[in-house]
Amino acid sequence: MSVDYEIRRFEPAAKDDPAYPQSVAWMRAVAFGFHDARRTDERVDTSIELQRTDRRVMTGVYQTGTVAGHSLGADVPVATFGTMNKTLNIGFGRLLDTRLVTAVTVRTSHRRRGLLRRMMGEDLALAREEGLAMAALTASEASIYGRFGFGVATSEQAVKVDTTARFRLNHLPLGSVEVADPKVLLELAPDVFDRVHRSTPGSIGRHEFYRQFASGSVSRDGGEDPKVKVALHYGPGGDVDGYVSYRFAGWSSTPYTMEVVDLVAATGAAYLELWQYLGAIDLVERITWEEAPVDDPLRWALEDARCVESSAARDMLWLRILDVRQALEARHYPADGQLVLKVADSLGLTGGTFAVEVDGGTAAVTAVGSGAPGIRTPDLRTPDLELDVAALSAMYLGGVNPVTLAASGRIVEHAPGAAFRAARMFAVERTPHCLTHF
Repeated sequence: MSVDYEIRRFEPAAKDDPAYPQSVAWMRAVAFGFHDARRTDERVDTSIELQRTDRRVMTGVYQTGTVAGHSLGADVPVATFGTMNKTLNIGFGRLLDTRLVTAVTVRTSHRRRGLLRRMMGEDLALAREEGLAMAALTASEASIYGRFGFGVATSEQAVKVDTTARFRLNHLPLGSVEVADPKVLLELAPDVFDRVHRSTPGSIGRHEFYRQFASGSVSRDGGEDPKVKVALHYGPGGDVDGYVSYRFAGWSSTPYTMEVVDLVAATGAAYLELWQYLGAIDLVERITWEEAPVDDPLRWALEDARCVESSAARDMLWLRILDVRQALEARHYPADGQLVLKVADSLGLTGGTFAVEVDGGTAAVTAVGSGAPGIRTPDLRTPDLELDVAALSAMYLGGVNPVTLAASGRIVEHAPGAAFRAARMFAVERTPHCLTHF
């Protein structure tokens, strides 16, 4: 049976809006695509209200014409795609407006018909028209998004920390930690996170869910989470500069385990002192955290680093440059230099050859052709580095070394030493890390 489709974009509707059923049907399609249990009406209502707060845009692909008898109706999208705009920390305290892509699903019975390519291509082009230079996503499947120009820019790891008598930190506290009612995070969490966001390369501005989640007001399974507990860190001046939200895994857990829900610390001292608090919780022998940084200072602060058992690093934030010139000129560079980059883009958004000249940490980027005037590079027909936009996006935050990409074949190095030169130019002040899943 031949099937035609149309794409509809709309904002989440308020519950008293006649368009509300369209938002409900979209949410149920997303839940189906991610194999969630059928959500209660209350959970759907809550989710839609959170998305309204974030000013998200819902995109759905709908069947037109006759729908197969007894199948889901034409009002339920066969593919979904969600977006919102937040800021990305691109190093040295600079924030870049970025299109976040989320809730991507295609119903199994409608795959391999170009629906994802159509949704992705149209939305990325729209984001560029809106003046955005970057898009970002987190991927459930790692094999999908490279073909759309996304590259892995940050990683994370899960940790299990032994908090028996072995757990001793070489750190003298500068502040203090106190237990608080979890609901105080509804007020405090955004301000604490904002401090972290502005100092952490790779950080994405948070959506409304996190404030509710960290405080136990909502859970990933719907409804409140009564198990959540919260401790606040107070800096030397008495201000709250960190918090940890956590829950007990239950008396059936072996060893007895506390799970970190959210750990946000604006200073190194706050981070270590929150871990000192966690390590001192009575009757608990292990702390687990699913979103720890790969370059974690905790391990280095412990007398016995083997207290930390880490999983293999896994990809977290994927970036996709939409405008090479705008993106490269937006960031600060710790090393001056010149590079000519030949960038391929299969979606045709921002490919070409670009001369990058960094002076005093600021880049001037020029799209060039052979013999273009005013460029110091002697032979523009041979760029220093040749790569696709996914590789450029991966190295943009300094979390992926261009030398490694060259060794893997993802970058072709035409000028000897150019990949190392790029590594020095694209470095950021600390290993990029993203605490925000979306």
